[in-house]
Amino acid sequence: MPVLSEVLTALDALWPPERAEGWDAVGTVCGDPDAEVRRVLFAVDPVQEIVDEAVQLGADLLVTHHPLYLRGTTTVAASTFKGKVVHTLIKHDIALHVAHTNADTADPGVSDALAGALDLRILGPLVPDPSDPEGRRGLGRICELPHPMTLAEFASYAAARLPATAQGIRAAGDPEREIRTVAVSGGSGDSLFDDVRAAGADAFLTADLRHHPASEATQRTGASPLALLDAAHWATEWPWCEQAAAQLDAVSDRHGWGLRTHVSRTVTDPWTAHAASTPVFTPTHTTGAPR
Repeated sequence: MPVLSEVLTALDALWPPERAEGWDAVGTVCGDPDAEVRRVLFAVDPVQEIVDEAVQLGADLLVTHHPLYLRGTTTVAASTFKGKVVHTLIKHDIALHVAHTNADTADPGVSDALAGALDLRILGPLVPDPSDPEGRRGLGRICELPHPMTLAEFASYAAARLPATAQGIRAAGDPEREIRTVAVSGGSGDSLFDDVRAAGADAFLTADLRHHPASEATQRTGASPLALLDAAHWATEWPWCEQAAAQLDAVSDRHGWGLRTHVSRTVTDPWTAHAASTPVFTPTHTTGAPR
């Protein structure tokens, strides 16, 4: 069996920490470098439900996409929910390692996994990493659909292929617009609208779209309106967990480690219910299509 330091070296080779954004908090949060690792659990969020799952599984290492302490802290007291996470991990000899923005821009990275879940053909990165001479790394991906679809059809298609959440998929734009190419970016993506336009994509699927940026993107003059699809943040990043587990499996096989990797299917999206609107009047959208 490998020890934690050996597994961490492999993880850092897959997602080098130096490629993370300067504001990010990636790497190992806790764990004994000399402890043996037999089971590894992958998940999006380092929340208590996931840590409890790692305990029940008998995992020695938990790998999450989101950091536990993104903005730092002055306490790990168990009276705080993040402190309780740390106490539970240490009490049960479970290490925690984070791959966040260094996994977003990797090859393959988070958006590759998102495109794979949607069965899209990847054409290249949306925002290429200038340090990659092969032009494969970078943020987001430009893709082709399996076949042309209307925006409404593609929204339903994405909702059926991504993990189910209370939000589902929201779409902005003419529901009958034909979509052939789409940009995808796991996680929050409304800072990338200009890049999507420059790439010439028909639509952009991402998460956490805010009212004003979305409104401006769909109303912008002098160019074709950008069709938007807003999925749940967790749902756009969960496919990476399966991809990451497969990558570690390949490393384990090469080294003869015999690791057991698992992917959590616990939904940690914070939204738990959705109620359809029942307005007392029927507003008319700017596309002219009544709801």
